[in-house]
Amino acid sequence: MPVLALAAFSLLATLIAPIVASAAQTSDSDWSAPRTVFFPKTGQTLDEVFLDKWREAGGAEAYGYPITPELKQKDGHIVQYLQYARFEWWPNGDKNADGANFVLAKIGQELKPGYQPASQKEHEATKKEGFTSPKGLPTADKADPILAAWAPVKAPTKPADNIQYVEATKHTVSNGFLTYWQNTGAENYLGNPLTQEYAVKNVTYQVFEYGQLAWQKGKDPWLVPVGKVLADKYKLDQKPRAQGDLPTYGEALFTPPPTPTPEPKIADGQGGNSGMVGKWIDVNLSTQYLVAYDGDSVFLESYVSTGRPGFDTPTGTFSINSKLESQTMEGVIGGEYYNVPDVPWVMYFTDEGHALHGTYWHNNFGNVMSHGCVNLPMDVAEALYAWAPIGTPVVIHY
Repeated sequence: MPVLALAAFSLLATLIAPIVASAAQTSDSDWSAPRTVFFPKTGQTLDEVFLDKWREAGGAEAYGYPITPELKQKDGHIVQYLQYARFEWWPNGDKNADGANFVLAKIGQELKPGYQPASQKEHEATKKEGFTSPKGLPTADKADPILAAWAPVKAPTKPADNIQYVEATKHTVSNGFLTYWQNTGAENYLGNPLTQEYAVKNVTYQVFEYGQLAWQKGKDPWLVPVGKVLADKYKLDQKPRAQGDLPTYGEALFTPPPTPTPEPKIADGQGGNSGMVGKWIDVNLSTQYLVAYDGDSVFLESYVSTGRPGFDTPTGTFSINSKLESQTMEGVIGGEYYNVPDVPWVMYFTDEGHALHGTYWHNNFGNVMSHGCVNLPMDVAEALYAWAPIGTPVVIHY
């Protein structure tokens, strides 16, 4: 089974849960991501492990959309065709994939002229589920240029930058196909080449273990929808299904709701027993929590977000030395450039740029997020800005 490396995609090499996988959870136990989603483009669904693997490995850009329902074969395997791939679930594990249950099928081999499945079970499923065995597959003799492209070749005698020989399958990849293959992860995405290049009606093709590339003069190479090609060849049912009450796919479905921002809490008679006199602000980096005191009485408290590793918020006792109602923050810290316009309610407490300020770009308070500042919810920042004068002590500790 490959590990997909198309752009930033990565495909797990082993199954981490059975087909009835537990849903992703957040700290809010009432929320969970959907386990089945609908794709209006093809009228099909993806669910459970197939959905997980599809999302983890790049989604539609890597595999396209599902074009058949899940099909149960007589050997107990479950398969589903997508535009560019076939997903398989082997309940007892795949002996050729280190015991993995999820398998990305090496469908390139099935494009070979005269190809016949290794066993009838490999592609046969119950007619009830619309899976029929292949019939009338083409044959070819040795003079067939397409079949000839499947024959292994010897390594080039002279190395060249635009040609790569793959010893594992004894084929070369060159020119535009080589660039495409390398840029999408080489054998980790398309697999190794199974053929040399060959031409059909002014289009040049090359078959790989997990797919096929095509090229035509004046165009960039493109990925052939091999899953669709094979689903058509095997006469599989691709009719759209009714959506019912299934959610339409969108990544927003998998984003947990933001952690509710605690309301500023005003209280009398509650305190930190610090012995400090007057207004002061306590920031606990361990709990990501801020409490503003007037003596030992709490004025306001809230979750905050302080500096993440490498951009740690300094510890010690400081004081607010300047205040700005709004400021565009821009610069480079630790090699990372940042530009945040119109940051509200800014209260600097060091000369190195550390400040308490309002934060409109995230609601992930209670977790480290910043480049060293103390991020505050907007309403908390506004209340604190109005309450704390210049000179207010700021105590930061673990």
